[in-house]
Amino acid sequence: MSRVVRRRTVDEQHLDRLLTPRNDLVAELEVAPGVFEAAEGPFRRYRRTVEVVARHDGTVDVTQTVDVRLAIPYFGFLFARPVRAALQRPPRRAPPWWAPPQRLDARAAAVLGTVCAASLLVGYQNTLLTQTIAFAADEFDAGDRAQGVALAVARTGIVVALVLTSLADRRGRRAVIVLTALAGPVLAATGALAPSLAWLTASQFAARPLAIALGIALGITAAEEMPAGGRAYAISVLSMSTALGAGICVMALPLAGLGASGWRLLYLVPLAGLPLAVSVARRIPESRRFDAPHRAATLRSHGRRFWLLAAAGLLLNLFVAPASSFQNRYLRAERGFSAGRIALFTLVTNTPGGIGVVLGGRLADLRGRRVVGAVALVGGSVATAAAFWLAGASLWLVSIVGGVVGAAAVPALGVYGAELFPTSLRGRANGIIAVLALVGSGVGLLAAGSMAEGFGTFGPAMAVLAVGPLLLAGLVLAAFPETAHLELEQLNPEDRPPPAAPPPVRP
Repeated sequence: MSRVVRRRTVDEQHLDRLLTPRNDLVAELEVAPGVFEAAEGPFRRYRRTVEVVARHDGTVDVTQTVDVRLAIPYFGFLFARPVRAALQRPPRRAPPWWAPPQRLDARAAAVLGTVCAASLLVGYQNTLLTQTIAFAADEFDAGDRAQGVALAVARTGIVVALVLTSLADRRGRRAVIVLTALAGPVLAATGALAPSLAWLTASQFAARPLAIALGIALGITAAEEMPAGGRAYAISVLSMSTALGAGICVMALPLAGLGASGWRLLYLVPLAGLPLAVSVARRIPESRRFDAPHRAATLRSHGRRFWLLAAAGLLLNLFVAPASSFQNRYLRAERGFSAGRIALFTLVTNTPGGIGVVLGGRLADLRGRRVVGAVALVGGSVATAAAFWLAGASLWLVSIVGGVVGAAAVPALGVYGAELFPTSLRGRANGIIAVLALVGSGVGLLAAGSMAEGFGTFGPAMAVLAVGPLLLAGLVLAAFPETAHLELEQLNPEDRPPPAAPPPVRP
């Protein structure tokens, strides 16, 4: 519980504002003269009391006391100070800039905090092989082509993710989240025992699909719990949490510099995430939209939407997968970076991307998905490809620009996967799209590895593969629907509640 007390002397006009129910971060209901409680807002408990003492000069002494308890688990401490500051100010017409454009209720806030916590596991486990393969390859004496093959093969395990995401449509999102959150860290840890690159690839073939399925289920759950004006915001904070998980992996990367086998220590870190997985399993509820009555739908009836998103996943991953997977190899082999310097570079250049994620999510909710997504794709891909030609300060600066601009595409386009399919089809459709996106990843990885060996450098390979996201930007502007401000039931008629039965006719 947090208590905010503010005393001041105000005039009658200011007093009227303080005695007006708020309708910004919280929607207040006056339960007694000068006493307000929350009708809606991200709070487990909320009570605002305004005490007034008149003065002889016509002004009044006001004591405002606000008792609040946020409904956000795990990350509530990050919002405590901004919430206190917002509640001390007079009411505004809209939520503050750091909050979703449309107010969340207590359940939505609690679910969002829980899925964000679980996404830390996703970020770490999905980044693990990418960050360590360059060091593992040195121990196993494997070249660029072998690494490209290993990364591509590990990704083919996504067929397991497809089974799990399809299960989420039949048994519910919660069951899949609990299973994958608990089993993923254990399977990831088996990589520490790998005697060869082939064995490491096999262990990741089993572990990565669980992290992918967990990420898809978390994204669907977040979207299904959010109001229309908060879905892109939810995907943005979910993406930031996933990035934080990936950042933890990067921060642990100096362990790989402890010796030829130091990289194995990074595969033991996921075991420390098991207590978090248990906590998430206890907290996460079933999605309210999955629990609500909904009709079955077929993939064929949503074919156009499906192929749009499938093409998007393929074109984007054609570039993103090799750009991220071979970054460490480029820095290590062509720029002479040590493990510690690679970790520093990754943190310095990727951390500002959080700005792009937040702005992208907010703009996508306020202004629409298409323009935000297209601009971010063009700017981010051009800057990222250019970084593979640069050295020195320009390498760091262009990488930061590419990270910030490109990150805005994550919430703007990432929200489409949940929006364009009905409840009965969301898991399976997104699982198949992830499989097809894997094709883009595999082609990109194999092409980048082969071209890098042929050219003797990664720059030309990344320039060629950057055509993928540039084509996607055109596709988004030309063919994608605008989904901002629409409830999921408006986008998917199968999820609309059945019409009420007519009243019985009395004789």
